[in-house]
Amino acid sequence: MNVVDDEGRRVPLPATVRRVVSLVPSLTEAVGVTEPGLLVGATDWCTHPDDLDDHGVTRVRGTKNPDIDTIVALAPDVVLANAEENKPAELEKLRAAGLAVYVTDIRTVDGALRSLERVLAACGLDRPAWLDGARAAWDSLLLPDHPRRAVVPIWRRPWMAVGSDTFTGSVLARLGIENVLGDSPERYPRFDPADLPAHDLVVLPDEPYRFTADDGPEAFDAPSALVSGRLLTWYGPSLLEAAHVLPEALAADETAAT
Repeated sequence: MNVVDDEGRRVPLPATVRRVVSLVPSLTEAVGVTEPGLLVGATDWCTHPDDLDDHGVTRVRGTKNPDIDTIVALAPDVVLANAEENKPAELEKLRAAGLAVYVTDIRTVDGALRSLERVLAACGLDRPAWLDGARAAWDSLLLPDHPRRAVVPIWRRPWMAVGSDTFTGSVLARLGIENVLGDSPERYPRFDPADLPAHDLVVLPDEPYRFTADDGPEAFDAPSALVSGRLLTWYGPSLLEAAHVLPEALAADETAAT
C-alpha cells in the first residue's frame, strides 16, 4: 500500500500497520491515545500519554538526534516524523536503512486537523473521537471583543520568540491574538525585550524554555500569561484541551499560571 505524506512523498506501507516509531511528541500522543498498542518507539521528549513506558515503548533519543540503529532494530512498519521537528538528513538515514518514513508538515490549526486524520489513516486507524471533538471545539470558538497583540518568547539568553509561519501563531490567531512578530522573516527570531512592537500581552509557555512567575515576566512591561507549552505548541489530542483552556488563560490581565 502506498500513501502520500504531507511533503508529497509516496510512502510504502504494509496492508496492516502493526509497529510504529514516532519521532514527534504530538504524533506520539495522537497514536498513543488512539491505539497505544501500535507504538514500539518514541523520543525521550515524548511525555504523553504518560503510560508509554508501561506499554514497553522503547526510547530512541531526541527529535534531532534519533538513535538510527535502535529504530532499525525495532523493525517498524512506519516511522512518523515532522518537517520542522526532525532533520532531513536523519530521516534519509532511516530511508536508506529500508524504513518507511511518513513526514507531516503542520503550520496551522486546520492543517493540523487534516494532517492528523491522514497520518492516523496511514497507520490503519479510523478518525478518533478526540479528533472530531477538537475540530468541533476550534470551529465553535468566538473571537474576543477586544483583540490583543502579543509577543511569545520561547527562549532567553538569548531571547527568542515565535515569528512567522508557525503553528503557534495560527493558534493565537484563532483565539483573536495577533503575534506582533508574525511578519518576521524568521520563524523564531531573536529579539530585545526593550525593542518590541507595541503589544499588550506576553505569552510565556513552559517549554521549550520553562518560564515561571519568577523567570520571564519581570523582563516586560506588558501583562504576562504563563501557559502550558503543550497546549500552545502541540497538535495532537492536546488540541481539544487547548480550545477550552487557552482562551481563558490568555485573557488574563495579570501574570497567571495554568
